[in-house]
Amino acid sequence: TTTSSSFTAHLSASSSTLAYDREFLRTAPGLLMVTEIVLGLLVWTLIAGTEYFLYPAFGWVMFVAVFYWVLTIFFLIIYMTMTYTRIPQVPWTMVGLCFNGSAFVLYLIAAIVDASSVTKDLDSHNYNSWAASSFFAFVVTSCYAGNTYFSFISWRSRTLQ
Repeated sequence: TTTSSSFTAHLSASSSTLAYDREFLRTAPGLLMVTEIVLGLLVWTLIAGTEYFLYPAFGWVMFVAVFYWVLTIFFLIIYMTMTYTRIPQVPWTMVGLCFNGSAFVLYLIAAIVDASSVTKDLDSHNYNSWAASSFFAFVVTSCYAGNTYFSFISWRSRTLQ
């Protein structure tokens, strides 16, 4: 006969209950999150490939882009693995609304700062990268605005119940 430790039994039981939501990527919020990740990566890599550290405005854009890129990946993993169902103490609709709302506001500020800082006089060598990052920053801002709307609808439907 073989025996297994209670730790091994608990580990195998808990890992098998981890769910995977394949349908989340087919929803509008899921598609927007993937778009935010891909285009947010473009925003900060286009700036990171330049000498942005010489200009403080681009440092702010880098901070916002990298910070929300990492957090968006984190939230995508939470939604894809349905971890939110295992932690019911957290008000996930409120967390999602605050996250997307703050991402929208700070990305909007960063996109405006990015666009207003791009001039040919500043450094013509990096002009195209900074201009492209500015464009993609506004696209990512609109994605976060869309996700803020969906988060608000979700939050509103939970508070009315």
